[in-house]
Amino acid sequence: MTPSVREHRTAVDWAEEIKYMVDEMYPEAEKIILVIDNLNTHKPSSLYKAFKARRIIKKLEIHYTPKHGSWLDIAEIDDDQTVSFSKNPGY
Repeated sequence: MTPSVREHRTAVDWAEEIKYMVDEMYPEAEKIILVIDNLNTHKPSSLYKAFKARRIIKKLEIHYTPKHGSWLDIAEIDDDQTVSFSKNPGY
């Protein structure tokens, strides 16, 4: 998904982006897995505020990144373990 740039980051802005993703980009998808940060507007309630959109929420499987630390830390740890394993396959 190509990110869009908006002047503000309100709940309605987020909801409009999610609605566009669900309705325009992936209309045939049964389930969309969404990995997002914990910004206070990135909640299903934002979709209700903007559209009363239960149908959109039913298509989403939402996973939030950790509140403390970076999700990149987790990815880097996993990547380091993969590299280490490939260099030393006997261990």
